[in-house]
Amino acid sequence: MSEQTSSPSPARPAKVIKSEQEWKIQLTPMEFRVLRQAATEPPHVGEYTDTTTEGVYSCKACGAELFRSTEKFESHCGWPSFFAPLAKDTVVYHTDHLLGYPRTEVRCATCDSHLGHVFSGEGYDTPTDLRYCINSIAMTLTPAPEA
Repeated sequence: MSEQTSSPSPARPAKVIKSEQEWKIQLTPMEFRVLRQAATEPPHVGEYTDTTTEGVYSCKACGAELFRSTEKFESHCGWPSFFAPLAKDTVVYHTDHLLGYPRTEVRCATCDSHLGHVFSGEGYDTPTDLRYCINSIAMTLTPAPEA
């Protein structure tokens, strides 16, 4: 199956649909496991876990913008944490039971790649009381232009 796209809305890029073989060609084996098979990278090893660089985090698979550094916070959980996505329609949510209890999975709205999970009520001092726990390997960071 070749890459397919649907018409984009003004706020969101066109949907990206590829076959599993096309994803395997595009992504490294670990990126494929995380983004396409909902694996989790080990804690405290991701490129963006501790970064404080200002900019925009985009989906590694399709390039859709997902999070801003202004919403990133230090949660000490071992993965990059954000308190909100860039916009409501940049991510979609699914409930998974992979660990035997319900969790809210976060996926890219453009290409349906697994990004991580969102948790609430953990007591972090953030405006939303949410922690988007996102795999570094699922994103790329475009640094903000220097002033």
